[in-house]
Formats: sequence, structure tokens, C-alpha cells
Amino acid sequence: MRSLLRLLASLLVVAPIINSDAQGQAASDTLLEITGAVPQPAKLTAAQIAQLPRRTVRIKEQSGSESEYEGVLLVDVLKQAGVKFGEDLRGPALANFLVVEAADKYRAVFALPELDPAFTDEVILLAERRDGKPLNANEGPLRIVIPAEKRHSRWVRQVVRLHIGKS
Repeated sequence: MRSLLRLLASLLVVAPIINSDAQGQAASDTLLEITGAVPQPAKLTAAQIAQLPRRTVRIKEQSGSESEYEGVLLVDVLKQAGVKFGEDLRGPALANFLVVEAADKYRAVFALPELDPAFTDEVILLAERRDGKPLNANEGPLRIVIPAEKRHSRWVRQVVRLHIGKS
């Protein structure tokens, strides 16, 4: 009986440590946060992002060479946090915006209609792969790619956060 009590006591001491390790592990698996004026703030893992519909775009790099980027539409990622698009993006919501933030705090802004296939045929990709390989540490693990833009100023590297703001 005493050995059973000792075992139970030791489990009570160890269980919170194991639980906190599991929570720490889950937090470290977070690849992307979606914050701000969203119905459901989200922390997405690579596995969750991989479940979204995939897209591939071929672009001309600033150097003149061509590359193929693969990833998911940015609009599909934002829908994971309940951001409304299509017929639901109207009225005051048309003035809402997205701030894409990189690990080094570099940021770029997009109006929500720029992302919505109901408003535009332009593609804004959250890329994970380039030329069939995962993005290197300098670019990834996530990068914004906008094939129609001539300047790559909003091609944010090392994306870590998507923040929806209201004007």
C-alpha cells in the first residue's frame, strides 16, 4: 500500500512537468500566428498549413532567373482564423487590412480585397517550397510570393505572424 501511495505521489509531482513539456512542445510547433480582428485567433503548425489546398506559381526573380514556388493561398490561411471573404467582405470590412510580419519584424500591408478571389485574379501565395525544396533559412520556412508585383518589397521572408487590423 505504501509503495502505491509513493507511486501516486511521484506521479502527482511529475505529471505537471510532463504536461508543461507537452505544452511547450506544442507552442514550439507553431509556425504561424494569426492575430488581431479575427473571430478565432490561430496558431498554425506546418502540418495544418500542409492540409490546405496547394498552389504552384512560376515567377521571374529579380536576378532574371525563373523559380517555381509552392504553397497555399494567403486567403485560405486567413480563413482558418474565421476571416470573411467573398460575399461576406463588404461595407466597413472593405477597409480592413493585413499586416504580414517577419521574424526580424519587417512588415508589409495588404488591403483584404487584394487577397480575395471575389475581387481579383491576382495570386498572393504563402510559399513553403522553392524549386521543389523547402525554403532555406534565409527565406523561410514561410514566405509571401506575389507573382504580379514587379518589385518584391512585399515578398516578406520568414513570415511568423498575420495580423488583421481595422481602420
